[in-house]
Amino acid sequence: MYLEQINEPSDLRKFNDEQLNSLSQEIRNALIKKLSIHGGHFGPNLGMVEATIALHYVFNSPVDKLVFDVSHQSYCHKILTGRKDAFLFEEHYDDVSGYTNPKESKHDYFNIGHTSTSVSLACGLAKARDLAGGKENIIAIIGDGSLSGGEALEGLDFAGEQNSNFIVVINDNDMSIAENHGGIYKNLRLLRESDGKAECNLFRAMGLDYIFVKDGNDISSLVKAFRSVKDIDHPVAVHIVTEKGKGYAQAEKNKEEWHWCTPFDFNTGESKAVFAGEDYSSITADFLLKKMKEDKTLAVITSATPAVMGFSEDKRKEAGVQFIDVGIAEEHAVALASGIAANGGNPVYGVYSTFIQRTFDQLSQDLCINKNPVTIITYSASIYGMNDVTHLGIYDIPLMSNIPELVYLAPATKEEYLAMLDWSIKQKEYPVAIRVPGGEYISDGKAVTKDFSLLNKYEVTQQGNKAAFIGLGSFYNLGVNAAEKFEEITGIKPTIINPYFITGLDDDLLEELKADHEVVITLEDGILDGGFGQKIAGYYGSSNIKVLNYGFKKEFLDRYDVNEIMIENGLTDINIANEAIKLI
Repeated sequence: MYLEQINEPSDLRKFNDEQLNSLSQEIRNALIKKLSIHGGHFGPNLGMVEATIALHYVFNSPVDKLVFDVSHQSYCHKILTGRKDAFLFEEHYDDVSGYTNPKESKHDYFNIGHTSTSVSLACGLAKARDLAGGKENIIAIIGDGSLSGGEALEGLDFAGEQNSNFIVVINDNDMSIAENHGGIYKNLRLLRESDGKAECNLFRAMGLDYIFVKDGNDISSLVKAFRSVKDIDHPVAVHIVTEKGKGYAQAEKNKEEWHWCTPFDFNTGESKAVFAGEDYSSITADFLLKKMKEDKTLAVITSATPAVMGFSEDKRKEAGVQFIDVGIAEEHAVALASGIAANGGNPVYGVYSTFIQRTFDQLSQDLCINKNPVTIITYSASIYGMNDVTHLGIYDIPLMSNIPELVYLAPATKEEYLAMLDWSIKQKEYPVAIRVPGGEYISDGKAVTKDFSLLNKYEVTQQGNKAAFIGLGSFYNLGVNAAEKFEEITGIKPTIINPYFITGLDDDLLEELKADHEVVITLEDGILDGGFGQKIAGYYGSSNIKVLNYGFKKEFLDRYDVNEIMIENGLTDINIANEAIKLI
């Protein structure tokens, strides 16, 4: 195996073209095998094998600096930079993360998981180099899907004014996670069809020189192109056309489905994951498709992640023009939704918690100041969500719940979720966000009769005394279990409360608790600082009521075990009950 001879990028230079091609197949086989066992980003990495080999063959990393956008296509880069064991041996599969990580290697400069960032980050490296009088090459690698992000366009705009070495490699596979959307992709198509010769050229318009590589999966063509721009004295875009999922027939055919994968059968491609019927994504799509047929002004918006709302390709076709994919452009999605609402439309935007972080200014300025009736569905807002440090979903409560005029709701069950969604798309008074529960999918069959237009009115689900357990959203049942432990130990029936509302306090109920309660316990599936529980604690600050807040401490977690994190933060029913008992 040639792969066994690679310990650092310079080892590539002892191979000829034929050997490099054999190496690319060895790497591709290793990737497919690992991903079939472990899961991970599939299509993006298979498409970048040859380009990554060529980059490391021509450039001298880590002196020359490579910055991968999103970095979910950096597996081959890791293999070539001393981390191949994590892709060859199952016992080492978890030795590395799914993204570039400076803690792993001197060849990585940033821990990156959100998209459209590489050009700006690399511009910073280049500026620092120029200030210090350095001469190394700075290379940003960005996919075509990422170009729709505002930061990518801002970075390209800045890059065009740099009068020194700066190389942007555009990996164009004519795909984002799903299909690309936006006018920029018409120009990319024109450039592909004209072999880069079209007069209309986005990159030249931005002030960059331009080189086109028709076959971005051909190592010799790539090496030639990269050699031509090495040590260049001005900014240049190298536009390479690759095939997402190359080397695995099913991934080449079904690019959206194979962007990311769970473990699968190596030979058949069939997933080994067990899917137990409906989930919040599937019920959302079914619910919204029904409503879209009844209300032609209802528009469903995604920012390049249609599957998060269950909108597969066939369901997107069924929805037609009422389904809008803005590409990787979360900021635009929020502002677009506000504009649709302002002109009488009925917009619903579904987004992962980790990506709503990118939209704080639009939530505040474009949406909430104008108080337009938009529905935002926040997914993976939970410790049970994605667990890479770049994709954590536990920060949305402090971020969103402190914006005036926004109503942020937290259901605990399927029935509560659908009731909130139904209310939100009908009402015309407020911007509303709904925090989809994490963890176990719960459907209790109970009809929800609550009037959500009566803002900030909590529901007492068990009347008691001495202690009140307030469990928010997906932690409501943890509150119920802790209350049961409390009663088993003390013989005292405590009060249990489902608050529903994240963004406001039920002052009347909280005041009533003062009469016969000594301690109030809050539980939330997010960080405590600036969160829901601290608002309750603030309310009781001058009273005799003691308050215990349970959630997560403010920290960047990475590839964690949920049970361990729950225990570390005291989030077990018996611990919560015992701590409450101490205060009685």
